[in-house]
Amino acid sequence: MRLTTKGRFAVTAMIDVAMRQHLGPVTLASISQRQHISLSYLEQLFGKLRRHELVESVRGPGGGYSLARRPEDISIADVIIAVDEPLDATQCGGKANCQGDGVAGRCMTHDLWAALNTRMVEFLDSVNLKTMVEQNLAQGVSIEQTAVIRKPVSPMPSAKPAKVRAPNSVFNLAQNLA
Repeated sequence: MRLTTKGRFAVTAMIDVAMRQHLGPVTLASISQRQHISLSYLEQLFGKLRRHELVESVRGPGGGYSLARRPEDISIADVIIAVDEPLDATQCGGKANCQGDGVAGRCMTHDLWAALNTRMVEFLDSVNLKTMVEQNLAQGVSIEQTAVIRKPVSPMPSAKPAKVRAPNSVFNLAQNLA
């Protein structure tokens, strides 16, 4: 059993936000560049994270995402569960019908895998974003000290109407040809 891309990317993106939110809202485009995660994939993940109230969004210029709670109050398990990542090592999805094909009954290793599920959730619940940020900083991961400068949004330049010397009707055309 292994964690899928969805869970790994969600945890990575949340750590990125936790490390940089003191600079203001973090854009998905900047996370995408730093972590090499598709922007459209991040949009899907952050929709789920927002619905589970793990992040808050700020719209408009200077907008982005910030944590909805303190980093120490968001566990890695919270993040993984929010993006619908299955944390189940059993073959039956915890339903105790491991034999499949409508045959009831557990396989010989069902209890082993069920216990592993419990330990995984306990472990991931014991690690929070604050711990992960501290660990990354201790390993030398650098954070830019200034907010990413975004180009100001300027109004569209107004186009001056061009003078047209063409006739605007059949009658004017006849007058111009005469």
